[in-house]
Amino acid sequence: MTLDPVHFDGIARLARRIDHGADERDRRAFAETVWEEFLDPLLDDEGRTVLEPIDEQARRFVDCEDVALREREFPTEHGLDAGTINPTTFKNGLVVDIAQAAMSATPSDLDLHRSRTVVATVHSNDETMTVDEGWHKFDEGYSRSQVVKVPPLPRFAEGVVHALALYLAESEHALGHADDVEDLLVLDGPIYPRGLLRWADRHPDLEDFLLEDPRPTTVLENYVRLVETFVERDRPLVGFVKNPATRVITRTLKRNRSIDVSTPWNDDSALFTRLLERGEYVDDVEGSRWERDASALSYTNWFRSRGGVDRPLSVDGNALGVERKLSNENYEVTFFVVYDPRDDLIYRVEAPYAFTRDPDRRERLTMQLLQDVAIAHGPPTIVEKADELARIDRSEKRSLRESFEEEFETSQDRNYDDHRWDETY
Repeated sequence: MTLDPVHFDGIARLARRIDHGADERDRRAFAETVWEEFLDPLLDDEGRTVLEPIDEQARRFVDCEDVALREREFPTEHGLDAGTINPTTFKNGLVVDIAQAAMSATPSDLDLHRSRTVVATVHSNDETMTVDEGWHKFDEGYSRSQVVKVPPLPRFAEGVVHALALYLAESEHALGHADDVEDLLVLDGPIYPRGLLRWADRHPDLEDFLLEDPRPTTVLENYVRLVETFVERDRPLVGFVKNPATRVITRTLKRNRSIDVSTPWNDDSALFTRLLERGEYVDDVEGSRWERDASALSYTNWFRSRGGVDRPLSVDGNALGVERKLSNENYEVTFFVVYDPRDDLIYRVEAPYAFTRDPDRRERLTMQLLQDVAIAHGPPTIVEKADELARIDRSEKRSLRESFEEEFETSQDRNYDDHRWDETY
């Protein structure tokens, strides 16, 4: 049933009762103040640097057609992604998630595309539950799988089984196929397991699990070893974050009482959108309106990030106890932000400092990713290709859950929402 017009109008009129604070011009002015006065470097309330430019702080833009037609900086690209069925609870008390990771290549490599790393994580409050945690090969040796038992954590069971399955599959697959990368590896998402690191940053109840249980440490160690492997091979890796939701800048500004500036943005992406959106105010029948210039991609310089979930891998962090074989600065998260005005979207490109320290390589990585975005009109094609390989679609998720029900001799623990939205399963 749809809304009657009178009901729609009544709901829409609610907006008139909300004073949304500063107008758009003021918000743009606030953003300019932050950019000009607080990011070189950004200090927290204890005086510690949480963000600073690698080189000169600057905003730049490049014509979409021009960058799309330029010569490729890296002739070949590989992409990596992992997909899951999402945590599923069964009536026998098991909570299970399954992730599969895949790597894409341009030009295509059919044997590489066929390979999968599959990880199932399982949680139960029954201490007698056991699993065979060894690695097993399937598909004529092209792929391998593992089952991992998660210790009793009833409050966080679903989140833990999901994060461990996803990041273990992704990191193991990346390490297993590192030698296949000839020029550049692009991860679909951050360069480190942000979801796992967020537990330490925002969920104190999970700190003991992170520091004492070997599973999350093993996952993070995989990513640390991945960086070391690519440094040794002199091949860069980057992470392309489609939906950046970091709050390092906005949280730092709000917490630091010595900074006298309003921060109306929910996250850093909203701030960077204001900073990178190009255009002008033009006359309109109701006064003036903002008209966006959609001809060029705009982007920032590279920054070194040491705040929030990036802190554990910074020079100030302890990497959750994982040994780092290179000097600590090599692992630091660096990033630049690109704004695509054609879709009004922000993307974040990350790389370890080991690969962005050199100005020439930093510029090559920047141009390569800008070219990818310009050509694909969004996330790089190599990333979307990896996403297609790793994705488990709705019908496959449903079939896999049914096969687990048969194996466990039980059924999925469903609620009314599951029944109501059954087409999503």
